[in-house]
Amino acid sequence: MAQFPGLPSWGQGWLDSYVAQAGRGDVVRDDMGRGARWWHHLFDGVAGLTEGRLQRLQDRIGRQVDEIGTAFRLPGDARERPWPLSALPLLIGEDEWRGLAAGIVQRAELLEQVLADIYGPARLVAEGRLPAPLVTGSRHFWRSMIGMAPSGGHRLHIYAVDLGRGPDGEWRVLTDHVRAPTGAGYALENRLAASRVMGTLQTRLNLQRLAPFFSSFREGLGAASKRSDPRIGLLTPGRYNQSYAEQAHLARYLGLLLVEGDDLAVRDNRLYVRTIEGLKRVDVLWRRMDTRFIDPLTFDSSSRIGVPGLMDAIAAGEAVVANAPGVGVVESPAFAAFLPALSRHLLGEPLKLPNIATWWCGQEGPCADMRGQLDELVVEPAFAEPVAGLPGGPTLGASLDPAARAALEAAMTLRPQDYVGREVVRLSTMPAVAGGRLVSRSFTLRAFAARDADGRWTVMPGGFTRLGDSADERAAVMGEGVSSADVGVVALNTVEPVSLMPSQVAIRRNPGTLPSRAADNLFWLGRYLERGEATLRLVRATLGGTIDADTGASLVPVTLDRLAMMLIATGAALIDEDEDEEEAGHGAIHDLAELAAAALDGQGSSSIRALFATIHGIAAGIRDRLSADVWRLIDLPLPPATASDATTMLARVGDLQERFAALAGLAAENMGRTAGWRFHDLGRRVERGLVACRLTRSFAGEAATADDLTTLLDLMDSQISYRARYMTGLALVPVRDLVVLDPYNPRSLAFQVARIREHLDALPSLRDDGLAEEQAAIAAELALMVATMQAESLSAATLLGCENRLMALSEAIATRFFLQGAETVRAPGMTLA
Repeated sequence: MAQFPGLPSWGQGWLDSYVAQAGRGDVVRDDMGRGARWWHHLFDGVAGLTEGRLQRLQDRIGRQVDEIGTAFRLPGDARERPWPLSALPLLIGEDEWRGLAAGIVQRAELLEQVLADIYGPARLVAEGRLPAPLVTGSRHFWRSMIGMAPSGGHRLHIYAVDLGRGPDGEWRVLTDHVRAPTGAGYALENRLAASRVMGTLQTRLNLQRLAPFFSSFREGLGAASKRSDPRIGLLTPGRYNQSYAEQAHLARYLGLLLVEGDDLAVRDNRLYVRTIEGLKRVDVLWRRMDTRFIDPLTFDSSSRIGVPGLMDAIAAGEAVVANAPGVGVVESPAFAAFLPALSRHLLGEPLKLPNIATWWCGQEGPCADMRGQLDELVVEPAFAEPVAGLPGGPTLGASLDPAARAALEAAMTLRPQDYVGREVVRLSTMPAVAGGRLVSRSFTLRAFAARDADGRWTVMPGGFTRLGDSADERAAVMGEGVSSADVGVVALNTVEPVSLMPSQVAIRRNPGTLPSRAADNLFWLGRYLERGEATLRLVRATLGGTIDADTGASLVPVTLDRLAMMLIATGAALIDEDEDEEEAGHGAIHDLAELAAAALDGQGSSSIRALFATIHGIAAGIRDRLSADVWRLIDLPLPPATASDATTMLARVGDLQERFAALAGLAAENMGRTAGWRFHDLGRRVERGLVACRLTRSFAGEAATADDLTTLLDLMDSQISYRARYMTGLALVPVRDLVVLDPYNPRSLAFQVARIREHLDALPSLRDDGLAEEQAAIAAELALMVATMQAESLSAATLLGCENRLMALSEAIATRFFLQGAETVRAPGMTLA
């Protein structure tokens, strides 16, 4: 697509067209009116990247979002959704941002001081500057926190604020976020995706970098601890949380332990994480969990995701929790009505970032004012909890029909303190790409501040915006039809590359702490991946033996029946029991195509569909420990079943085998040889050993046929090895030796047992008496059994004995290394560090 000489560039043409149709208050229109040139540079750069096709840019940014794995979940969603990222960023000049940053820091410090008074001397309430019902009416106010000094010296360590820009260009605060502010990870991922697409364009635009903010935040968390080399964790509610993907990304990026409540234990007022080496000290927790759930002994006793005794560790000053429990009291929408006066009283200056005008009905005068202009306001619950008069949540007063208005008026008369009226904020617009063309979208901005190592507030130079079709602040919530965009702060001068590398760092080869839950998930991820591969081999062999009208059967009926029985016995294919008995009485072979289809998509516990759902669930729980490539392969939906004929199913099996092989290759070549890799490989070796025993029992008995042995070699991926070693054809004893006893065959039982012993020997022991732990003793017993076996006399009973010992070994590994209920100690030699 060529550009014609003499015509405006694509970028200039896009910009002129957009400004011509943009409404009053659009950021591009306003910035250009002040002489800013950054939008010209952005659109000229985009034109060069896309050759005049805007949709290319949006498509590329979408692919990068998928590559990075950015996702979120709406309430009720069974699966995560891809993060909707707009291709064009919001650009803000350095001078304008400097004023915003000053207002954000002021507001964060004001809320810190308000919280210090609420849970301290309570002078603001005593002096009438804060109504007592405004404090005690919030479900985020906790009396148990009164008089408790904040861990680390501050109640707030990270703060987020939603800002709206009006058509007049003025920024105002929509919402404060202090309990467990979300979105910093999304801002980081937005910038990462945009950087991959824009290349050097962001450098040419002089966009300030985000990395120093995250570095300062991590240093601030560490500085709040008493120890010089603290262990920091990110406390997550779990993989079903709406922003779990963001939490996993942040934990990986910042080098934090991603922990759930079950991972942690309190002993002698100190906080520990349960690891494969015993209990390890945790000094700081960045919580992404509501106060109500963090400690069932202090707050909500029904919580199953918290840490019993956590508040004892906080009270003793042995654990820092960011942000402190109870800070959510200042998030109530009604609080905004009092912050301007509190700023003048506590800070001696007016708010630099004004609030939305707010009227709280807990006071008679403001309530009367609010009712008098109801049609011009948004009516909301005062404490963000559902209330009787607003069944649908926040509501525009002008949208109420007479019945709804009467119901609201009656409810407000009964409990006026439950309601606030807030000014309707009309939002500015910014450009976005839709259908290959530029459109204007209303937006809100979420910005972030965090404490650095000196306890001072630092503001992220950017954040992320949410774009929606609504002209008011309802665009502030991610949901249907809402998208996000990067926010770039344009510096006046060239932004030099920032090195986050300290001048001196002591070399360490300790791979870090492995929590027991993570070890558990890695072990079972390995087992289920291996089980899936084995099921696919059975399906492939079964389909290869399906009777064909032209060529006949390639395997004899006895072998085909063994394959069918294996699919049924492993749980891959469920069958009707009555039908099975009838067929067995007549010696009939099962409909192999039907069994294969059931093994792929049926309801059996080991069908590929069921196994992949389990694999996805396990992997989601350790997302911070998986590379983007691994997660992308696991998160891909299964290829659809388009037909039930053997040829189509075989092609589908081939696609799935390639995916499993890719996952195995990534684990073998890309995972560091840490304890985490050992548990993952242990799972694979245990499962592969079980498969070797079961297949050999079924296909290499004394009555085995040539078809049986051929099938066994195929199922054990040993066909080439056998043919290269034995030129005389198939024989029972050599096949048995290769698939069971050959220590050089990576599929043999002997090979698995040897690798299992190597892994267990390398893992930590909690015994100090020099004796072998149970799992090591079982592995040694297995090795002796295999070493004394003879291929000539190998019996089904012997193989069954090995299979049972492998199962016992799996149980012993779980008992020793994985979480067992709520116990604190799992061995007499518990390690505390």
